Amino acid sequence: MKDLKPLTGMLFALLLATASNSLAATKGQDLLVKFAPGHKAQMRMMLTSFAKQGESAEALTDSWVRVQVSNLRAKSTLLSLQNNPAIEYVQPNYKIKLLENYQIQDALRRAAFARGLAADLQVQAKPDNPEIPGAPQQGLGADPDFSKQWGMNDIGAKEAWNQTMGSPDMIVAVIDTGVDYTHEDLLPNLWRNSKEIAGNGKDDDGNGYVDDMIGWDFVTNDNKPFDLAVDPAQLLTSGGNPGHGTHCAGNVAAKGGNALGIAGVAPNVKIMSLRFISDKGEGTSADAIKAIKYAVDNGAKVLSNSWGSEGEDPKEDAENKALREIITYAQTKGALFIAAAGNGHQGVGYDNDTDKAPGYPASYDHENIISVAAIDVKNELGSFSNWGIKSVDIGAPGVDVYSTVVGGSYNNYVIDIGPFQVTWDGTSMAAPHVAGAAALYWSAHPEKDWKAVKAAVLDSAKAIPALQGKVVSEGKLDVRALMSH
Repeated sequence: MKDLKPLTGMLFALLLATASNSLAATKGQDLLVKFAPGHKAQMRMMLTSFAKQGESAEALTDSWVRVQVSNLRAKSTLLSLQNNPAIEYVQPNYKIKLLENYQIQDALRRAAFARGLAADLQVQAKPDNPEIPGAPQQGLGADPDFSKQWGMNDIGAKEAWNQTMGSPDMIVAVIDTGVDYTHEDLLPNLWRNSKEIAGNGKDDDGNGYVDDMIGWDFVTNDNKPFDLAVDPAQLLTSGGNPGHGTHCAGNVAAKGGNALGIAGVAPNVKIMSLRFISDKGEGTSADAIKAIKYAVDNGAKVLSNSWGSEGEDPKEDAENKALREIITYAQTKGALFIAAAGNGHQGVGYDNDTDKAPGYPASYDHENIISVAAIDVKNELGSFSNWGIKSVDIGAPGVDVYSTVVGGSYNNYVIDIGPFQVTWDGTSMAAPHVAGAAALYWSAHPEKDWKAVKAAVLDSAKAIPALQGKVVSEGKLDVRALMSH
């Protein structure tokens, strides 16, 4: 076997520069390390060695390890990685964030708001994550707020449901900020891990996660992936999570026909709740990798991903190879990866094909990715939405979207405080519509593979002028046509 160099000279120099220039700020290095094939024993030895030295190292996959080293050991660790023939690649553990940012950008306005209106608001203390409820009794009847879901009506969801409302055997992983798993309209459709015994403190199914009944929280490493939303005042002054995952989950698979609230595109499929983005609206590549691997290893066929970055990382030269490889892993497991195309620079959309910082992971060239742009009720491309005739596949409802929100309610407003009214807009809202559509079609055609499902979603898109020359399909999601495809 040929000698494998762990780092190119450029990358190693970059990492050393990072170590010397920013260690004081970062208090060490957070790296993802890839071992070359045939070096599992060396990988195990490294994990053991780091643990003995009081440093942090954890296996993410069969070949990738996350390494966190202290300020004092950062430079020596990088040198040892460079000289280790078992190591193929090293990269930073890139940060990942929500695509939407609701913080007031102007510092003076933000300060004025904080002194004025925010002072009159009760900032809510973060609650403890609630216990996971059992399966509820389900009512029957029309969903009273369905008329408020312009997107569901636009894509022809009701007509599609004449064929199927989705199979409970079809699992969609909502990889996001978590899900309000106590919500009346989401609780009936939670994926339940039938191989795990609730509350016994054991890893009954041997998947590495104890009592993972509905998914996992990779931020706090526990079995309660609850969607911790910050209050509107904090959202405006400091940014953070508005309850993003819960809103996305409702678009995918809020329960239909239960006389409550709304219905998702696939109102009978199951939602796997995976939290890797914190209440601050931030996550890491390592936690995204663990969430994606968990999803496909535990049976999810559709992954809904409304997060990302502008470029791999504007401060780094190394690509996010670890994230790319886990999406390839999902493809080998037969899963579709639905990704939000991105919300532009400061809310102004751009071309992912030509921009120097395209939206990732939506712009990766993996065949199993469906990248989704956002359209409004007038069939116009959202002003914030990215596009790309090569890299973005389809448009879907993503402006003024009404869905489930944290606290057991429903809304099309993220913020509604005095002069500040902000609706739920974003390619983050569009991607779950496509995730639900793929799950609905796959429920009716379980014999098909991911390639056939993706082809059906794109081939059935309804052409609209706003998307001609903008996306691969040149059209918007049409579930009515999809189900007769």
